[in-house]
Amino acid sequence: MKSEKALFLDRDGIINVDHGYTSTIEGFEFTKGIFDLLHHFQKKRYRLFVVTNQSGIGRGYYTESDYRKLTEWMLTQLHEQSIAIDEVFHCPHRPDEACHCRKPKTGMIEQALRTYPIDLKHSWLIGDKQSDIQLADNAGIGHSIYIGSGTPPVATLSFGSVEACAHYFQENPGKI
Repeated sequence: MKSEKALFLDRDGIINVDHGYTSTIEGFEFTKGIFDLLHHFQKKRYRLFVVTNQSGIGRGYYTESDYRKLTEWMLTQLHEQSIAIDEVFHCPHRPDEACHCRKPKTGMIEQALRTYPIDLKHSWLIGDKQSDIQLADNAGIGHSIYIGSGTPPVATLSFGSVEACAHYFQENPGKI
């Protein structure tokens, strides 16, 4: 089976504006530029995956059912924009539970590798936290993008916003 390139995306702060423990459709706001960014990677034949820590479940802020309902709605909205997410992986545990799936540990990437033939060396991860970029390093994902302000962690590329990242790849289509 031929290995394929993948784009791994954090959810809160990358796909949607991070308002803190986003758990309802009413509280979900797509980031500016996310549709353009995902279209660009999709046109370059990347598989798209979401890898997201959702400790709000473990903390009791919302339920697994709430999370699944919001995820289904998000996937429907993306599908209406002609964006196909292959799968969403999430960690429902609190940070103090020391599970293997919580970023920056590699459990969610390992789950993806059990089902999909992914070429990690030629794949990308986009995140807005140090733990996202550390996940890319820990899992052997070849390229990472940090979105945020302040001093960025060591990543392949860094941008102040998803919109700036999308613009960069539109202007530089050969970079991926």
